Amino acid sequence: MRVTEKGQVTIPKAIRDKLGIQPGSEVAFIEVKNEVQLVNCDLPKTLEARRKELQQHLVAARGTIDTMGMNGKDYVDWLRGPRDDLDTD
Repeated sequence: MRVTEKGQVTIPKAIRDKLGIQPGSEVAFIEVKNEVQLVNCDLPKTLEARRKELQQHLVAARGTIDTMGMNGKDYVDWLRGPRDDLDTD
């Protein structure tokens, strides 16, 4: 498939039919691990599709946070900072 000078491509009919893409449909291109996914934004996402998408984002984010050797609770406490604004009486 060739890309035009304007960056356009023709979505094959079989894919348009499978995704329910019609003239005027809103679509999105999502980059996932050096690949591009075409998503029909007009269709409501099923719970399973939302779960799968969240899982992909979590896998991609894994290992990107430096907790400086702290466990989860200590790291969150460090992020929140001192609680000087709370009354202890």
